[in-house]
Amino acid sequence: MFQRFKDRTDAGRQLGTMLSHVRGQNALVLGLPRGGLPVAYEVARALNAPLDVLNVRKLGVPWHEELAMGAIATGGVRVLNNEIIMSTGVTQENLEEATAVQRLELDRRERLYRQGRPAPDMRGRTVVLVDDGIATGATVRAAISVIRAQHPAKLILAVPVAQQSVAAELALEVDELVCVRKPGDLYAIGIWYDHFPQLTDAEVQATLARAAAEPAAALLNVPSRAGDRDGDIPKTEMPVV
Repeated sequence: MFQRFKDRTDAGRQLGTMLSHVRGQNALVLGLPRGGLPVAYEVARALNAPLDVLNVRKLGVPWHEELAMGAIATGGVRVLNNEIIMSTGVTQENLEEATAVQRLELDRRERLYRQGRPAPDMRGRTVVLVDDGIATGATVRAAISVIRAQHPAKLILAVPVAQQSVAAELALEVDELVCVRKPGDLYAIGIWYDHFPQLTDAEVQATLARAAAEPAAALLNVPSRAGDRDGDIPKTEMPVV
């Protein structure tokens, strides 16, 4: 029988231990909502680094919402899984309808979670991207695209559990992958946790508020050492192969 995490807090603490070498590297921890935030909070505490949120939304196949045909993220990024699109018969109309729906939710979350705060400056920093698990990798790929566009010094992907084959692919897209468990058959992220509730917007807001009250939050917008690039995020659409 595989060993489960007690909950997202336990998973985050285990990840934090594995990331101890990142302390002191001008790190910024980004959590993917909603489930990635409690994990990222513990990672940020372990690294004495600020925490922020990166909003990404999965694009599910209309008649099989759990199957990701792509994802969108802040900054106009859309990542598509062409293999899934072709094999399921998804049309361009299906794709655009799903994108429009998820864009509304993405924008809602951006307003709700940020409360007018600007997005953090990632240039020249070590960015640690955290989620509570990875199945297909579609949402994570969208997040990677957003972060890369901001020219971080280093991008680390940190997750408690990921499908082994997907983890191998994602390791090629980041500077470092830190993963506690990489099963050959993931089945579902939730079965790797004893306690894996769906989180609410209020819980995400509470986690961000708690992190903002800690000393590391003062480092959230440390001036970049990466020159005078303006940091604009270009609109990007990337196929997943």
